[in-house]
Amino acid sequence: MSPSLSAAWNEGGPLPEDASEARLVGRVFDPALGGPVLVELRGDRLVDVSSREAPTLSALLELADPISHLDRQGGERSYALADVLAAGETAGAARDEAPTLLAPCDLQAVKACGVTFARSMVERVIEERAKGDFARAAAIREEIGQAIGATLQDIEAGSPAAAEAKRILQERGYWSQYLEVGIGPDAEVFTKAPVLSSVGYGAEIGILPSSEWNNPEPEVVLAVNSRGEIRGATLGNDVNLRDVEGRSALLLGKAKDNNASSAIGPFVRLFDARFTLDDVRQAELTLTVEGTDGYRLDGRSSMHEISRDPAELARQASGEHHQYPDGFMLYLGTLFAPTEDRDVKDKGFTHKLGDVVSVRSPRLGGLRNTVTHTNRAAPWRFGIGALMRNLAARGLL
Repeated sequence: MSPSLSAAWNEGGPLPEDASEARLVGRVFDPALGGPVLVELRGDRLVDVSSREAPTLSALLELADPISHLDRQGGERSYALADVLAAGETAGAARDEAPTLLAPCDLQAVKACGVTFARSMVERVIEERAKGDFARAAAIREEIGQAIGATLQDIEAGSPAAAEAKRILQERGYWSQYLEVGIGPDAEVFTKAPVLSSVGYGAEIGILPSSEWNNPEPEVVLAVNSRGEIRGATLGNDVNLRDVEGRSALLLGKAKDNNASSAIGPFVRLFDARFTLDDVRQAELTLTVEGTDGYRLDGRSSMHEISRDPAELARQASGEHHQYPDGFMLYLGTLFAPTEDRDVKDKGFTHKLGDVVSVRSPRLGGLRNTVTHTNRAAPWRFGIGALMRNLAARGLL
């Protein structure tokens, strides 16, 4: 690895530790073109690989052999990675004056799986019992956490053992809708965000001003094409409002889908001989939250502890029962559920404005974003219509 690429990993940047061997594709918004450019990282530059055959990431993943296609692409346009990253860290209107990283996905639906880890499943039960009141969480966690966690840790979702655990928990009065999707036969799969609304590396992420109990969710995100083929993976932060969803599961949309509440990136790492779905299955994610007040939270999520295999989650999301003509991105859920008190005893963790959230994994790189309120984050204005008009004007459609 070159010194510059090594630094981009060691200094908390976006690149995986083996970046020189990885096939990393993403999107750069170029103000001079008025729209996004499909790029591949080559050395220390992001090279334009857009073509009429594959003007979008969605179209690239539909090809029989995306990597062979990329090997034939590479026009005169390219961007220095360091310059793009520096522009992305700039706040306000100045951020729109230079090329910046976008979320790597474009026309794909953005889906998410919930309650896929036993330990985080317990926290969802606690949210439900607390009715969104963080002050009650500690007492409820002490009351039921040990009984549920010890019972469910090694159970395979949908198995006869899981059905027996369900019977026992119902008898004890512990059964919950979250346990149903956590160990029952059907996974929770929901729509996280509209097409093109996810934000990328360096952008602000949003929480509702009314939320008083919320947290980041560091996750692996699969890139899946219309045929259900998993073509690569990236990182995501499924920003979560615990108080909103805790009041009622019917408020899931309000808790999950808000302006700048879906962060994905920095790049999709395409599967090849060096990086496969087995690497995703063993991925280790770390999380840091650094506040402007000097606060620091460290967390982790280990994919080997997931209760359902990533391929099974992708199968439950798509097939004859549900098609995605432009493919989909699939958040896989997280083991991480913060319980440490931030300011007040038994109040637990919640975000403050200005928190810098970093999600990292050695083979996928790092995703960094800063917390703000949803009404203060940059409004989402570039939709599907704008993308189609821009690609057509550039001769790519």
